Amino acid sequence: PVMEGKAQLFKRFGKVDAFPIALKTQDTEEIINIVKNIAPMFGGINLEDISAPRCFEIEERLINELDIPVFHDDQHGTAVVVLAGLINALKLTSKKIEELKVVISGAGAAGVAIAKMLLADGVQNIILLDSRGTIWDGRAEGMNKTKEEMAKITNKDVVKGGLREAMVDTDVFVGVSQPNILTADMVKTMNSNPIIFAMANPVPEIMPEVAREAGVNIMATGRSDFPNQINNVLAFPGIFKGVLEARIKKITMEMKIAAAHALADYIKEPTYEYFIPGPFDMGVAKAVAEAVKK
Repeated sequence: PVMEGKAQLFKRFGKVDAFPIALKTQDTEEIINIVKNIAPMFGGINLEDISAPRCFEIEERLINELDIPVFHDDQHGTAVVVLAGLINALKLTSKKIEELKVVISGAGAAGVAIAKMLLADGVQNIILLDSRGTIWDGRAEGMNKTKEEMAKITNKDVVKGGLREAMVDTDVFVGVSQPNILTADMVKTMNSNPIIFAMANPVPEIMPEVAREAGVNIMATGRSDFPNQINNVLAFPGIFKGVLEARIKKITMEMKIAAAHALADYIKEPTYEYFIPGPFDMGVAKAVAEAVKK
């Protein structure tokens, strides 16, 4: 019951009334039509569990065709929390955001949204990978419209191959892909002070103890039993609280970046063990909402 759970989290953390609506269709046009026809009843729409690449078109069309905020949590909720974690991770190293070399493993909804948000906030060098390896401008196999767009703005050195080739001399690894695909040997080819966000669930791309042995101090996962959990609940209740209270009709990239910075600033003194707020921190949604409103 993911949808019911999300509705509870909206209420508990953002004081936002939410209602779960599950659709018995995966057809893009049908989903868009249903949402448009029920929209008059609602103040906002949070899309849930729609896979790539359909999710990009569905969200884009609904944003353009509705006069209430539409948000795809699997994309932007994740991206906001990743950016927040990265901002604080950089405070723990001497690295600058514009000098980073970032690898993102997974080119689905979350991976693409994370790449776009990092680029929008100053990262200049990203390599995106899918199950066939690095994505580059001109690759023919396994591409779609979204991957082709991303190929034009990422991988500027045209690195070809798999994760092993992509990881060399990089600063940050973000995983939204498969368990146990990142090895200690690959981590050792990264630059000093590597930053690892391994978010595959329940088994991350690399386990924290393996990463630690390979020299990683700055580590986040998607799991609640390890420190620094990348959890969407840090983003979506506050973002909706902000847009609904301020009667905002569209959620923009600027608002999402503001939410990420508010989330990062929420921690006054980041440490290796604590650079992302805990998911049960009741003050987070208010801080995020205020940043979105501003």
